Amino acid sequence: MQVKRNKKGQDTGPKRPGRRGIYILPNLFTTAGLFFGFFAIIQATKGRFELAAMAIFIAMLMDGLDGRIARMTNTTSDFGAEYDSLVDVIAFGLTPALVIYEWVLGGMGKLGWLAAFIYVAATALRLARFNTQKVADKRYFQGLPSPAAAALLAAWVWMMHEYGFQGSAVNTVSWLVTVAAAAAMVSNVRYHSFKDLDLKGKIPFVKLLVMVLAFVLIALDPPRMLFLIFFGYFVSGFLQGFLLKRRKDRHRPELQEEIREESIDEKVTPMTSSKAGEKWGQQVKEPKAQS
Repeated sequence: MQVKRNKKGQDTGPKRPGRRGIYILPNLFTTAGLFFGFFAIIQATKGRFELAAMAIFIAMLMDGLDGRIARMTNTTSDFGAEYDSLVDVIAFGLTPALVIYEWVLGGMGKLGWLAAFIYVAATALRLARFNTQKVADKRYFQGLPSPAAAALLAAWVWMMHEYGFQGSAVNTVSWLVTVAAAAAMVSNVRYHSFKDLDLKGKIPFVKLLVMVLAFVLIALDPPRMLFLIFFGYFVSGFLQGFLLKRRKDRHRPELQEEIREESIDEKVTPMTSSKAGEKWGQQVKEPKAQS
């Protein structure tokens, strides 16, 4: 037990332990993400799928802000990390699964709710792996991030509902999109994390114009543009892995040829040295024979 002392060093009784608390600012944004995730579920049960999709995107924005604010204000904590993971399971796992189930998967019977469950389970497994795995390269994620998977499903529901697409073909494609997003989350495919993006640094004027143009395009047709953006991000991981494998396969014969040449050189060198030694020995012995 710690003892409290005055300036003269005299005991004044036991020291009262300090109060433990939590940082309010980053956890406030995390709670906002939880709120919008729950709000999306409520709107989906009422058939307001546009509002549900918008709420998922707002929850995604809150999830991106809470971590950055915690690092900028030096208010990171174990409580905040655990709280953020629990909120992610709800906002980016349970919420999009229930939204797409209420929209179309519910009419597919057992296949529909099983696809929704697979998505929720994949989200939980993805987050558990992320929290326990040591990251070698922070520039990349292993597996599709759960916010990006949720955005893919939300944009798909928003786009299809906005333009009134219905029918068995839409049901089948929606089922495939749900299962594909779940599989991508638990895969070993690498996705760019954008953590090396320096928001405080300077950028060229052309990049600023590109960013403005991107905002304009999204404003013109939000559901379609958001779906194209996150579908492109979904495909980018597989495309990057394919190109990397192809590059390795292209250089593999050259490496094998170099290794084979090195092994041949290692085998030839001892043989030539032994033959040279025998020849030198013969030259030494011949003068003795003549004498």
